[in-house]
Amino acid sequence: MRVYNFSAGPAMMPLEVLQRAQSELLDWGGSGMSVMEVSHRGKAFVACAAQAEASLRRVLGISDDYAVLLLQGGALGQFAALPLNLTAPGQRAAYLNTGDWSKKAIAEARRYCEVDVAADESASNFTRTPEPGSFTVDQASAYLHYTPNETIRGVEFGYVPDAGAVPLVADMSSTILSRPVDVSRFGVIYGGAQKNMGPSGLVVVIVRRDLLGRARPQTPTVWDYTVQAGADSMINTPPTFAIYLLGLVLDWITELGGLDAVAARNKAKADALYSFIDASGFYSNPVAPEARSWMNVPFLVADPSLEKTFVAQAEAAGLTNLAGHRSVGGMRASIYNAMPPEGVAALIDFMKEFERTHG
Repeated sequence: MRVYNFSAGPAMMPLEVLQRAQSELLDWGGSGMSVMEVSHRGKAFVACAAQAEASLRRVLGISDDYAVLLLQGGALGQFAALPLNLTAPGQRAAYLNTGDWSKKAIAEARRYCEVDVAADESASNFTRTPEPGSFTVDQASAYLHYTPNETIRGVEFGYVPDAGAVPLVADMSSTILSRPVDVSRFGVIYGGAQKNMGPSGLVVVIVRRDLLGRARPQTPTVWDYTVQAGADSMINTPPTFAIYLLGLVLDWITELGGLDAVAARNKAKADALYSFIDASGFYSNPVAPEARSWMNVPFLVADPSLEKTFVAQAEAAGLTNLAGHRSVGGMRASIYNAMPPEGVAALIDFMKEFERTHG
């Protein structure tokens, strides 16, 4: 039986995508082989990868001013790849610290360059984002990095930071493809696929071409943006099955009506869940309303001793992976693109009944 999977990642995938992949699993494109078995150098898969890139460009509105890289190593790998590709020795990079993933990115960058933390929300216990205009960015910085959505604590920027002439870099792992984005405002956008783009194993990097050619000599070849851009991301065997599934996910988004339709659906899901939580005296959300995530909704019950009971009973009801991250506790519902409105409605119904019986 299929369940409603509220995992933060690897996350729920569209049923239509899984069904199509299932139907093609043993014989992809009349090849008599699975897409996982064909050569990544063969014409068929080269065309598959090119189509996935073309679809991503169309759906996100990515111009030819940007290279699109389909890589491995996850967002964590990009935490190191960014300073190696974009900073010269002794050059500083600016970061906004708004949560656990920002902290990890900062810690990794410090292994390769000086880091200027332009804004730090640790004093708010990462329950809000910095106000627009409340921080300054040294214009000598190689780039400004921020995390638009912090999956663990459910904090999301409601605006795109102004970095001036400094290239803006965004870890969009948990927001990419969830709504339209003006790619032209960014120097680099990157994100792991396992939230809204497909299965784990693939990281997408969108890099403005004028930022290529800056990698330090010691940059690992697999993370050298210029080398990968020149080889269509195939200097070694790419994550072929994940690239194939990215293409199917992009087809599904197109069939839904594109990112405008996806955004409306996602906002409606989030609004419904937050409205219920706010109207309840039993549940609460710790995040400042203006910084609440559409994708990850953490919530608490009035009596913390009920958390394990809530999670267990929810799982028995077919609502899985609702435990909060081990570092913060509570509960968390991740409601990425593939979570249908019916899943959020089922969660709200369960929460109502749990409050009735335990409140």
